[in-house]
Amino acid sequence: MQRKIVLPGGAGLVGQNLVVRLKAQGFTDIVVLDKHRANLEVLKRLQPEIAAEFADLAEPGDWQRHFSGADVVVMLQAQIGGTDYREFVRNNVDATRLVLDAIKANNVPHLVHVSSSVVESAAEDYYTCTKRDQEQLVLRSGIACAILRPTLMFGWFDRKHLGWLSRFMKKAPVFPVPGNGRYMRQPLYVGDFCNIIISCIRNNIDRGIYNISGHEKIDYIDIIREIKRVTGAGAPIVHIPFVLFYSLLWIWEVFDRNPPFTTQQLAALIAKDEFEVIDWPGMFNVPATPLAKAIEETFGHAEYSKVVLEF
Repeated sequence: MQRKIVLPGGAGLVGQNLVVRLKAQGFTDIVVLDKHRANLEVLKRLQPEIAAEFADLAEPGDWQRHFSGADVVVMLQAQIGGTDYREFVRNNVDATRLVLDAIKANNVPHLVHVSSSVVESAAEDYYTCTKRDQEQLVLRSGIACAILRPTLMFGWFDRKHLGWLSRFMKKAPVFPVPGNGRYMRQPLYVGDFCNIIISCIRNNIDRGIYNISGHEKIDYIDIIREIKRVTGAGAPIVHIPFVLFYSLLWIWEVFDRNPPFTTQQLAALIAKDEFEVIDWPGMFNVPATPLAKAIEETFGHAEYSKVVLEF
């Protein structure tokens, strides 16, 4: 039976990848709601048969009609970067209230909420605080759902994180790394994460909180070296004293309202978080892609690896 799937915030990294994989598994009745016009246009160009509509989810509007008759909602909307706290509240908290209201009003039977591993982080930045608030809203709503907490993700359409790092590495004369770069990460391949979401949909998983961490632990500096190897970028890697690196980011933020990397994100990088690793391959029947292979797939696809979304 075909299911109607609604993806609030579906024009970003996870949404774009999820649409590709949903289609590959035979799902066709997919509605993407997002307020980023440029990224919506990318989705429309790549997936012209998918319904994609501009919607500011933090404001009541005509977008709410799409929840009528929906079988599944995968809640993806999130403010990830930036320096304006109000934007984080608006897009991570206010929008979530309205989406949850629409789910209740239309008796949508199945919800998958994409939370974040940062809700258990030691960090106290805007993203972390509002993602905690967002998850609490979902828990208090009484709606039965699976809550997935992914770690740092990368893959096709990565406009931040590894995608931005790879593009910067190709353009810059040198690639700066803060301090010694020995900051442990647990990156998660977005292709694996999307397959976990699809497993939740197919198997009607509507209970539980799952920490979806990358199964390989790797230092930030080694991620950079792997990107350099796979992409063939020529920029030499240069270690910058942490204080100087922080100061340069602070200056960047003064002149750029939405910088690709902020001082808050730098603080999160060095927070020494280590997230729980569960047997999600066994729980969801989704094999974990080896990190080296995932990076090669990310930067080696003939079409999708060349697509760049906006911040």
